[in-house]
Amino acid sequence: MLTKRIIPCLDVKGGRVVKGIKYRNLQDAGDPVELAAFYNEQGADEIVFYDITASSDERETVRDLLERTADQVFIPLTVGGGLRTVEDMRRMLESGADKVSINTAAVQNPHLITEGAERFGSQCIILGMDAKRVPGVSPRRWGVFTHTGVDGGRAAGRDAVEWAIQVVELGAGEIVVNSIDADGTQAGYDVELLRAISTAVTVPVVASGGAGTMEDLYQALAQGKADAVLAASIFHYRTYSIREAKEYLTGKGIPIRL
Repeated sequence: MLTKRIIPCLDVKGGRVVKGIKYRNLQDAGDPVELAAFYNEQGADEIVFYDITASSDERETVRDLLERTADQVFIPLTVGGGLRTVEDMRRMLESGADKVSINTAAVQNPHLITEGAERFGSQCIILGMDAKRVPGVSPRRWGVFTHTGVDGGRAAGRDAVEWAIQVVELGAGEIVVNSIDADGTQAGYDVELLRAISTAVTVPVVASGGAGTMEDLYQALAQGKADAVLAASIFHYRTYSIREAKEYLTGKGIPIRL
């Protein structure tokens, strides 16, 4: 049985890690290189960097952070935010990233997924999905959103589960599923959303948005059928350590690399 992964998420703006609720009211959470090194020592399985403003200047900042981080950590690094071309992907991979995550650009140009997979391998291409519940419909549905760092995002006119199936066919090797409704609330992941996507695709699914307790991590893996859990606030603010999370999940019967 494949082990499940614990992944701290570093949202980067202006060279600092920030965290807010539903992408608003951002607060400083520390130095990204120091945090990455700390999580590496604690036993994190991977680390994700997101350039949440995605301007060209910020992308250069993230490249510098990646280069400095890659010198200090020995676990996979994923970077996302504002990557629009295969050349953008190449620059990040050469700067120390092991994987690249695309969201808005993939919605606007789905063939970018295939181009990246053919150039670098599917294992390097992560589809980042920001999804929000569609109110008043039954059975439950979720819509895909883009530009989520700006004014709450823009509806993409796509169904989340259908989009997940399509991106796998195009070559994506993994999907990070972020619930806009739950992001930063620490009220738990959207387990229904995770389960709907995890059971529809054949690639690993990473849960994102809403972790507040270790039980939330467990529910995402056990009930949501996710292959990994991504979290920010509970680790940045030392609510729990990576080690505590791994020991808790192991005690609940989840296969984890200790």
